[in-house]
Amino acid sequence: MDKRSVHFLYEVGLLAQIQRSGLAFLGFGRQSVAEHSFRMAHVALILAHWHPEKVDEAKLLRLCLFHDVPEVRTGDHHYVNRRYVTERLADVLLDLEQDTPYGRDLSEWVLEFEKGDSPEAQLARDADQLEMLLFLKEQRDKGYEVPELWIRACRQRLLTKTAQALAEVILTTRFDEWWQHRWGETREFRP
Repeated sequence: MDKRSVHFLYEVGLLAQIQRSGLAFLGFGRQSVAEHSFRMAHVALILAHWHPEKVDEAKLLRLCLFHDVPEVRTGDHHYVNRRYVTERLADVLLDLEQDTPYGRDLSEWVLEFEKGDSPEAQLARDADQLEMLLFLKEQRDKGYEVPELWIRACRQRLLTKTAQALAEVILTTRFDEWWQHRWGETREFRP
């Protein structure tokens, strides 16, 4: 055990402080990178459960968990930022390889996610889009006028039939239906 492990734990803790920058264009809503990655991992497991081919769930979870770790060092850049700001991912990954106890593996996981070639990477990329779709749907259900362009863009980026099917269910399910179905009308609600 060495201090690099503890340093890394403090570093990834900053993901809870880094806000997803693209939401500024919506004009409402806040979400940290850590919140995004957490729910994304859950989406990925659901995709793995319904996916017709067997996938390595541990690998899938690693891709989800670590895909945004470089943002601790670069920040989260939306599409307009990326037009003007160059993220030096190779440099970040090289530094992470030296700074963390399993940095080489971390680097490989980030690169695999970015390439999107493996079945696990495709599901992880779909989970990334579906997590955003869930966020957008929640906001729309709360009464915000979310541009349909965003929802369409998320759906168009989906790679697998499994993710496309889940997107349809997301878009036809109210964000609060899960608790209203169980406790809303049939039991006394106690806040």
